This record gives sequence, structure tokens and C-alpha cells, in this order.
Amino acid sequence: MKTIKVCMTGDSLITMGQSVHEEPRFLDMMDLIRSSDVAYTNLEMTLHNYEGYPAAQSGGTWTRADPCLTEDLKWMGFNIVSTANNHSLDYMYEGLFSTIEHLDTAGIPHSGTGADLAEARQPAFLEIGAGRVALISASSSFAPFGMAGHTRRDMNGRPGLNPLRYNTYYTAKKEHIEALKEVSKSMGFPEAAQPEGEFSFLRNRFVVGEEAGAHTEPHKGDTEGNLESIRYASRQADWVFFSLHAHEGRTGSPDRPAEFVETFARACIDAGAHAFIGHGPHFLKGIEIYKERPILYSLGNFIFQNDTVLKMPADFYEQYGLDPYSGTPADAFDAREKGRPDSQSRWYTKEDKYWKSIIAMAQFEEDKLLELKLFPVTLGQEKPRSQRGRPMLAEPEEATQILETLKKLSEPYGTRIQVEEGVGIVKT
Repeated sequence: MKTIKVCMTGDSLITMGQSVHEEPRFLDMMDLIRSSDVAYTNLEMTLHNYEGYPAAQSGGTWTRADPCLTEDLKWMGFNIVSTANNHSLDYMYEGLFSTIEHLDTAGIPHSGTGADLAEARQPAFLEIGAGRVALISASSSFAPFGMAGHTRRDMNGRPGLNPLRYNTYYTAKKEHIEALKEVSKSMGFPEAAQPEGEFSFLRNRFVVGEEAGAHTEPHKGDTEGNLESIRYASRQADWVFFSLHAHEGRTGSPDRPAEFVETFARACIDAGAHAFIGHGPHFLKGIEIYKERPILYSLGNFIFQNDTVLKMPADFYEQYGLDPYSGTPADAFDAREKGRPDSQSRWYTKEDKYWKSIIAMAQFEEDKLLELKLFPVTLGQEKPRSQRGRPMLAEPEEATQILETLKKLSEPYGTRIQVEEGVGIVKT
């Protein structure tokens, strides 16, 4: 019987070398990652030497790391990554293609971005002793220009990421929808054919329901395109994994995934994926065991070093009320920690949930999940910027606290997590 051990982590915003560190808990974590046959992370960094140009809109930080850090990722044990996220085009097409080139040169399989939509949606394959592994990656969070486009016989495709768009609709009682119809009529808006029980008003779709609320559903075309990639990969590999970068949370319950993410994740398993690996909001979300396969809605941050990016464009300085023509990145990062002039929000350093995550270790025998263990990680929230964001296995007391939080987040899915000596064991 073929068995594999898979290590799954969340977002890696890496800007500094990892291989120089020697703390026992850090080295123990390295041993854990390296003990797996497949070690995955979401590479939320572009790799280049500033050959290109910063995009007019970024994912927040214009991310960039020295291309040599691919060697540190390999030193840590990672052998497959996703590149689809809201930072994929921080430096437009030059940054995207440079990242791909440096990963190829390093021999790290990757998925999620490409020269057109077919390439961005294509699985990455990794050969291991027990067989072949496939990874398909997508993102639901991105600037509009970041989405890859199809190539036609008469038109080039568009470079970018593999998207999973979603639609938002609103439920309301029938009498409230009838009132909207009257408002629309009184304002002289043109009438149009509407499905039974629905009404579109000011570009919003309203559906008759018992309770008022906002809901999301995955984009039909993007869903089918990604499921087709899973079905294809299932015929070409022994194990298939799907990665989704999604910032979106449920309306009124941001600690729970958006409805479209839950719907899509289950569809991925139905199509043949052995696990769904979620990340994006930079904090943990719950775990679901669906048809005896794991759905990890968000693994949080694994490496979070975006306060030590070497350079920032003028746009970044302007966002925080600074002179775009002078000052240093440290000035900009200091200003960001205080918050933008037009916002009440503060940077991630203010909440500890962004600095705690897990490493998920799954063991499969053929198609069966034999074991899923959770190893809590901390990222040094209290440390100075030069040291903050580097992962380390959590001390036992803090590990138990992290797992108790994850247990509560997983309760809506009926998932049972047993804590033993600071390690979570998911009962399948």
C-alpha cells in the first residue's frame, strides 16, 4: 500500500534568511517539515531584483524578496508551493515571470500563475518515492488586473493568477423585495425579465428568504474550470491537493470562511482532491473533515516578514501621509503600524491571532486519510521588526491555547480535535 506524509503550512511572506538560526524549537520544526514526503507553503512573495515596475495597486505591501531565498525554502524542506495570491502581480508581469523563472531554476514545482489562464490553472507535479503528487492553486482575493485570461486563436491570453471569483446576493422577505420593485418603478428604471423570487436592483441581486442577510456563491465558470483541473490531475497523479488564497470571511462572522469558500472546498473534494489547503486572512480558521478528507480553511501565517521588505514605491508612502519622494522604508513601516490617516484600522502587530498558526501533518494510505496532526507555531509578535515573523514551534502552554482556539473554530463542522502534549490530533 502506498503511503505519503504531507506537511501543509499557510502564507510565507519571507524576506530574510532562515538557515542561519539554531534555536532548538526552530530546528525541531525543521525536522518536522523535512520528515514529510511533500512539504507545501503558499509563497506570498515575488522574487526579483526590481527589474520591473510596481503596480498601481498592490495586495497591501508591495512584496519582494531576494531570489536566493528559494534556497532557504528548500533548506527548510519545502518542495512544492503555490503562487496565486493578492501579491502575485505586485510588480506586474515582470515580477510574475521573474518569480516563476526563479522557482523553476531552483527546481521547486509551483502552481497558480502563468502566461495565460490555462497555464495558471495547470497542476504542478511532484514525483516522490511513493508516487506522483499534483497541486492546483487559485486565489479569490486579487486586484482586477491580476486575473489571468484565456488565449484564443486570434488573441493572446493575459498573464496572471488562477481566479476563483464569487457572486454576492442578498436575502430579504418577499414584502421587502416588492417594496424594492415599487422604488425601482417610481424612479423610472427600465423593467427587465427577472427570475421568480428574485429581483435585481442597483446591480445587487435580492432573493426571497426568511431572514435578511448577505450570501456568497462561487463563480460558476471559475468553479468548473478548477474542478476540471482537479479531475485531470486525478488521472495523472496519485494524490491531488488544492490550494486557495481567500481573505473573505462570512458576513457578521469573519472568523468563519465565506459561504462560497465552503461550497467550493467541498466541491474540490467531490472532484477528487485529497485535501483542501486554505490561507489568506493571516489567521486560523476551522477544519472540516468532509467525506473523510481534510478541508483546512485557513492555516494562518507561516512566515510573516513583510515589515522588512527592502524597498517600497512612492504609492506606499502616500497611503500613510508621508512624502513620497523622501524618507525610508522604516519610516513607512512605522507609519503603517500607527494606521492610515483615513482609517481606524491598525497594522497586524496589534492582534496576536496573526502571529499564531499551525503546521498540519497528514498521512495518507492510498486514498485514505490515516492521520492528521496539528503542530502549533508562534511568530514572535513581541519581537522587534528585525526578528518578528519567523516561525517556531510553540511552547506547550501556548500550543494548548492555540489548539483550544482551533477547536472552537472547528466546532461548526463537527470536527473533534484531541490535544496531547501540545499537539492536536484530528479524529477522522
